[in-house]
Amino acid sequence: MNQEEIVRFFDRCAPEWDAGLVRKEEIIAEILDHGGIRAGIDVLDVACGTGVLFSDYLKRGVHHVTAIDISPEMVKRAAEKFPNAPIDVICGDVETAAFDRKFDAVMVYNAFPHFPNPKRLVEVLAANLKQGGCLTIAHGMSRDQINSHHSGAASAVSMQLMEAQQLAQLMLPLFEMDAVISNDKMYLVTGIKK
Repeated sequence: MNQEEIVRFFDRCAPEWDAGLVRKEEIIAEILDHGGIRAGIDVLDVACGTGVLFSDYLKRGVHHVTAIDISPEMVKRAAEKFPNAPIDVICGDVETAAFDRKFDAVMVYNAFPHFPNPKRLVEVLAANLKQGGCLTIAHGMSRDQINSHHSGAASAVSMQLMEAQQLAQLMLPLFEMDAVISNDKMYLVTGIKK
């Protein structure tokens, strides 16, 4: 899995992404609740895609969203959604980007298997969080469903989603674990930065 391949894959997917999106509102709400997404906070949305969570952040009254994605075509669509909202959309690699602030919450939604080095990603995201800030890595479907989904066309640009407990162990040196959920509806691991 290499970065150029990932960019090409998601650039190709971008035009039809929103049309194929399945939103499970109650699961998204639970993920955002666990992620501490609430009024007045600064959020980093990692691998934001076309901005599928932007309306949710705005409904909850967040102060500011910094959204980043490596695919120029995804970013283009995300940036068009709420042009007058407190959302900055950046095309880039979160692992090498320099941000102008630390965040209260970092959200990695439906994207974690596309990062080839999970340990490095967690370390980078921890460095961009305020102390006491919340990191959420979540999927709106089960681990088995994600792995099955990625075994098709996305197999060249994704890894198997690790077990939630394994991810929790990876995060433990830098985070107090807040929630670890892996069931037939969702996958969610949240930690509070030590």
